[in-house]
Amino acid sequence: GEISPAMIKDVGCDWVILGHSERRNVFGETDQLIADKVAHALESGLKVIACIGETLEEREANQTEAVVFRQTSALAAVIKD
Repeated sequence: GEISPAMIKDVGCDWVILGHSERRNVFGETDQLIADKVAHALESGLKVIACIGETLEEREANQTEAVVFRQTSALAAVIKD
């Protein structure tokens, strides 16, 4: 969340994890911000592991499907291939 794609590549990494629940909850990262980060990482030549999923409260409220749909829709809108 705090490291640029260039810095990741400089240390020899090919993969990046984006959208982790802690970043969503602690830092308030939105679906759109995560989608933008995914697009930037892909454009920079990185491979992406995009984390999706509901909170405990959302699961207990039977919102899993809606949450996952919302998150994947944001990602699908920015992925070109």
